[in-house]
Amino acid sequence: MDIAIIGAGNMGGATALGLASAFPQSRITVTARHSTTLERFAARGLQTSLDNLAAARTADIIILGVKPWLAREVLDGLRPALDGKILISLVAGVPADELRSWLEGVRLRGIYNVIPNLAIEYRESMSFIHELSGIADTHATVQELFNATGRCAFVDERRLNAGMMLASCGTAFALRYIRAAAEGGIELGLYPKEAVAAALQTVKGAAVLLEQRGTHPEAEIDRVTTPGGITIQGLNAMEEAGFTAAVIAGLKAWSPSKK
Repeated sequence: MDIAIIGAGNMGGATALGLASAFPQSRITVTARHSTTLERFAARGLQTSLDNLAAARTADIIILGVKPWLAREVLDGLRPALDGKILISLVAGVPADELRSWLEGVRLRGIYNVIPNLAIEYRESMSFIHELSGIADTHATVQELFNATGRCAFVDERRLNAGMMLASCGTAFALRYIRAAAEGGIELGLYPKEAVAAALQTVKGAAVLLEQRGTHPEAEIDRVTTPGGITIQGLNAMEEAGFTAAVIAGLKAWSPSKK
């Protein structure tokens, strides 16, 4: 595969590094406005370019990883190189109809909106994919890319937005829990590094436990909450402080109408 990633920011850059790890035989080119941004990618063996159009011309798959307010301008500049290609947009918050209107008249093989998360760099992303247009072959190609860098799910546009909050923004939410847990551990007497390491391993272990057992979270909670025990006391104190309600409120804080 020959892949051009247009934009080497946080998400575009993480995607480039994840794909390079998953597909070492592929030619992956990353673009940016400034050469200093590209140094770390060149050091990892990726092709780099300051010319978006030149990178796109030689690619089979073009991944758009720029900021939302730059997306239309960048796509306009790529138009001469888009025919016959697969376009994957990582640009969050751009409605499918708006993206289609920007691409009117272009004969792409497939168009996909994809929302990964930063763990894609380490091939542990949960990526949600909305297919705007495509065929069986392009569907399989996009699925291969994002399954190789974690897990992926094809969804409609409504669920793409939900997936963005749960799995992309959700990375920050999970990290905020780890930070809060570490701060509590410090208050209880652990050293800061000990507390962060313990919170991190606990979250990692809980995820593996749930994944391996294939159970509902509440079933595993029941296994550790003995009657009258300290775990149930802690859980009840968290709920009294609004833990579950706060998480749900955070997930529902954004909607397309609030753009």
